[in-house]
Amino acid sequence: EVQLVESGGGLVEAGGSLRLSCATSGFPFAHYSIGWLRQAPGKERERVSCITNHDGYTSYADSVKGRFTISSDNAKNTVYLQMNSLKPEDTAVYYCAVDCSSPLIQGIEHWGRGILVTVSS
Repeated sequence: EVQLVESGGGLVEAGGSLRLSCATSGFPFAHYSIGWLRQAPGKERERVSCITNHDGYTSYADSVKGRFTISSDNAKNTVYLQMNSLKPEDTAVYYCAVDCSSPLIQGIEHWGRGILVTVSS
């Protein structure tokens, strides 16, 4: 059974930092792309960042480039998202997902429960 468990969210002031973690199990971690999407209130879910574990390729939404960094630890089957210089518009529920490079978000089958990040102004 595929399991994805997010941690590290919370409330932070604008300009602050948070580090999200996604602990995974139940699938060959090193063979998949894993990453983060988010959904703000009243908005559609959007991609944030994705890492392809077999070659280390990373991608970022334009809105987070230069502020967020994705990384993975194959020994721990865990993906991280370091978020710096946070802005109020980063406020959202952040979801960890397997196969985050799927062309369609609707095609992603495995998701974590999500974790709330709130950035106060």
